[in-house]
Amino acid sequence: MSARGVKYLAVALACAGAMPARAANMSNGEYLTRAADCAACHTAPGGAAFAGGRALKLPFGTIYTPNITPDMQTGVGAYTDDEWVAALQKGIGRGGRHLYPAMPYNSYTLMSREDALAIKGYLFSLKPVRAAPPANSLSFPVNQRWTLWFWNQANNPGHRFQPHADKSAAWNRGAYLTEALGHCGQCHTPRNFMQGLQTSAAYAGAKQAGWLAYNITSDKEHGIGGWSDADLAHYLSTGTAPGHGAASGPMAEVVSNSLRYMTPEDITAMVTYLRDIPPQSTGPVVAQAAARPADPMGARVFNTACAGCHLPSGQGRQSAWAGLTGDHSAADPAGTNMLQVLAHGSNLQASDRFVFMHAFTAAYTDTELAAAANFVAARFGGQASNITAGDIAKVRQE
Repeated sequence: MSARGVKYLAVALACAGAMPARAANMSNGEYLTRAADCAACHTAPGGAAFAGGRALKLPFGTIYTPNITPDMQTGVGAYTDDEWVAALQKGIGRGGRHLYPAMPYNSYTLMSREDALAIKGYLFSLKPVRAAPPANSLSFPVNQRWTLWFWNQANNPGHRFQPHADKSAAWNRGAYLTEALGHCGQCHTPRNFMQGLQTSAAYAGAKQAGWLAYNITSDKEHGIGGWSDADLAHYLSTGTAPGHGAASGPMAEVVSNSLRYMTPEDITAMVTYLRDIPPQSTGPVVAQAAARPADPMGARVFNTACAGCHLPSGQGRQSAWAGLTGDHSAADPAGTNMLQVLAHGSNLQASDRFVFMHAFTAAYTDTELAAAANFVAARFGGQASNITAGDIAKVRQE
């Protein structure tokens, strides 16, 4: 075998094998299920884990996630190994029924058969839950599942992950975790007219379900190119990093359900891969700018309702999760995520604590909350935003 072939084999063995003894306190299947973040979509608020029923509001209607516990009638208990792998890699359910790509099978298609079956093994070890989700509510022609054949031809790559022989084992491991299991591009990549991933703008940031998934390319102004490796690793594993704010909304869910369980080696591998993603200059500028003047109403509301936890300096009183300095949300002139947090709150389960911010719409008017949002953008993001009461009212109804 050539030297290049030896190198390729070594990388392949390092990346394609099942996750090992690195997760000593967790079975391989459970670790992979965490890495694939299955719980986030397949657990409804207040519902049993993996029993489905969560409503996913999409541009063409609402999809309710299926039960993936091993219940024989309402879950996946009757799936054979081949049927399970076909679902994850091809988006084809039992009986040849096309699955909607709200399930990220166009990312899971990169997953190895061994890892797919390890996930099945873990899920089948759980207690079956009898729970049937509500019927989907989709507009024509999307409600015709046969049309997904055409979607798959254009948007599902349909091949397994292949390690790059010219990259390090850490890079390849990070690529597999990010692209296949973690399916990070599903939120952070813009969509094309078919709602497939716009691969030419991979990881450039996109608005998803009312939240802005930020640019995580290597661009220094709009992405994570200006973050240190240590800060990025800390953010992925805990949901916060000094001078960068805290994760909220869907990203907080990813940390709570998935990333906080990853080994330090795997987090480092993901950082290695993310560092190498080509820069895209779109989205809010993340570099903190000089504070701008703020209107008196916004200052009053912030000092009354917010400063107790966040402090007038934005450094955060109780913990780093309350810090506002350097926060992506403050640097977004549209205040996309800030409005979601004000209207609906946010929470995050870290490894050692539960942190949350409650909604404020019950205690303050839309005009007051808009003023507070503009104050935060000016004071901590250096942005001249023009968030209105109408913006708050719109998000309040979502």
